[in-house]
Amino acid sequence: MALSLFHMPISKLQGVGPQKAEELHALGISTVGALIEYYPFRYEDYRIRELSEAKDGEKITVQGTIASLPVVQRYGGKSRLSCRVTIGATLVTAVWFNRPFLKDQLVVGREITLTGKWDQRRKYMTVADSEFPDRGTLKTGTLQPVYSVGGNVTQTLIRKLIDKALTQYADSIPELLPDDLLRRHGLMSRAEAISIIHRPENTKAGQEARRRMVYEEFFLFQLRLQAYRALHTKKTDGIPHAVDNADIREFVDRLPFELTDSQKQVVNEILHDMKQPFAMNRLLQGDVGAGKTVVAAIGLYATIKAGHQGALMVPTEILAEQHVRSLSRIFEPYGMQVGLLTGSLSDRKRRDVIASLQMGLLDIVVGTHALIQEDVFFRSLGLVVTDEQHRFGVNQRSILRRKGLNPDVLSMTATPIPRTLAITVFGDLDVSTIRERPKGRKPIKTYSVKHDMMDRVLGFIRKEAQQGRQTFFICPLIEESEKLDVQNAIDLHAQLSQSLPELAVGLLHGRMTAAEKEATMGAFAAGDTDVLVSTTVIEVGVDVPNATLMIVMDADRFGLSQLHQLRGRVGRGEHQSYCILIADPKSENGQERMRAMTDTDDGFEISRRDLEIRGPGEFFGTKQSGMPEFRLASLIEDFDALELARDDAAQLTALPEFWSSAVYAGLREYLARDANSREEPLD
Repeated sequence: MALSLFHMPISKLQGVGPQKAEELHALGISTVGALIEYYPFRYEDYRIRELSEAKDGEKITVQGTIASLPVVQRYGGKSRLSCRVTIGATLVTAVWFNRPFLKDQLVVGREITLTGKWDQRRKYMTVADSEFPDRGTLKTGTLQPVYSVGGNVTQTLIRKLIDKALTQYADSIPELLPDDLLRRHGLMSRAEAISIIHRPENTKAGQEARRRMVYEEFFLFQLRLQAYRALHTKKTDGIPHAVDNADIREFVDRLPFELTDSQKQVVNEILHDMKQPFAMNRLLQGDVGAGKTVVAAIGLYATIKAGHQGALMVPTEILAEQHVRSLSRIFEPYGMQVGLLTGSLSDRKRRDVIASLQMGLLDIVVGTHALIQEDVFFRSLGLVVTDEQHRFGVNQRSILRRKGLNPDVLSMTATPIPRTLAITVFGDLDVSTIRERPKGRKPIKTYSVKHDMMDRVLGFIRKEAQQGRQTFFICPLIEESEKLDVQNAIDLHAQLSQSLPELAVGLLHGRMTAAEKEATMGAFAAGDTDVLVSTTVIEVGVDVPNATLMIVMDADRFGLSQLHQLRGRVGRGEHQSYCILIADPKSENGQERMRAMTDTDDGFEISRRDLEIRGPGEFFGTKQSGMPEFRLASLIEDFDALELARDDAAQLTALPEFWSSAVYAGLREYLARDANSREEPLD
């Protein structure tokens, strides 16, 4: 879009005064360019069809002749207008609600076009729209765009304004894509595609126009990522870790378990990157309990042996404390020191940790957002690991990276997505995937039950406790809410303590102090507590191998990936584990999630279904991951176009002439504009 159109206030368009401009601003339309790119989300089909083609309950447009005098019935301030209409050889009853003013126009023998819902059994049509051919028509025979509107901005107004803007400025819409890409993929021009999207002549033209703009959206997104890779990776300004393979083999051999083939593969990929003179930027994804932490530990060991320090940033203090315990067990035999830095440390302890980092007395620091505060410095930061990377914003991760001189970065996530989609969406990252589970892990048996089965659930808890096993019991809330009729942790803790007097029932939630959480989790991990009632504070990373039962109250209130994360808290020991989801059977989306959870325990399949149910914006966490909200494109439906655009962008940015030739000047200007808008200059 020409910069001038995006700088041209919407008030410059004829018919848009100050008040209309303000109402359009509320929809995110402040310029003429933004109006032209305000695409419809669907179309109303006003093309005339034969009645015989219509399915029962379908919305259809038909043409006929009025066959009887109209009748108006009034009731409670509302009205029902009806008459008979002959459509082909069928006599149909046409009904309009609350439009008595049409009565005088319904003259026997007059032709009429009806659009409405067809009831096949009763030969009855509920009319949404009607027109008379003898007056000339506005909609009949067309596909009418439907826009997202609100306030005083109606469909009629937005259609009229877009039509006016296209008539006046269509010639000012420049082409962004190079001619060779247009020819290679058989794409129409940008101006033509935008015009057709707003005013499609037929379905085929609309599909071709959408194909063109979907490809462009993906291509421009990928161009940013690939340009970043071309300019910022493979530079010799990273830390080439001098890693001795014999040291690594010895370290791995002394681990208390054998690595899976999948773990070995990703370790090799990470160590290969760490040896290079450019900074690693790798995403490690794997299912819950797939063994990502031990892979990260091998990377941290490599950076320490090469004379540097490592940092592990995690989203919660509980998880940070757990990682410190597990990493200390691994590294202490080698004389390597692991420290903790969280917001709840006392000032004195915090000063000690920061000083130890600066002097190089600490080899590894594990922490929360406290790691990225201004006064935290390292002697020599060699590797940054972020756990559950989607929980941290792009800026937060880059601040930690700047604590060193281009350290290697390993981002981990237990929300796996198909590798091809991960490579495409996180285009600035290399992707490693752990597909196998650690040997000896048994699949978790998952059941979905109604609330009235609570007595049986309690019996199951007793049975597991008698065998020395423990139970997680998760609630969506900490305390009772007036707005939500769902179970809360405090009340449930009281109820279970009464219902299970022979068992020790603990309580864990986010409002407790760090010391209280530590004591509660410590008691549960030590086996002193049989049942732990908790909110989702335990969702990520908490490891209690003796816990075999995960019960989630009001499970329909949780997202699919979140339920899978919770399920992953059990099944970490040698015994069979179970997940029981207590859900409302009337919740349609909830039941869809319950079916997915009981059908499979494969995190990649779970995330695919989650992507379908929630959509990409919420799934990826648009604000967190830098994932854009595409106007037309769908990450699921248009995946082939996404891969195509990625390949094209990667090939183009690898060409020296892309950075110098006049042919690509428009795309370079786009990149410069985009970088400036995000305050991330590309040079």
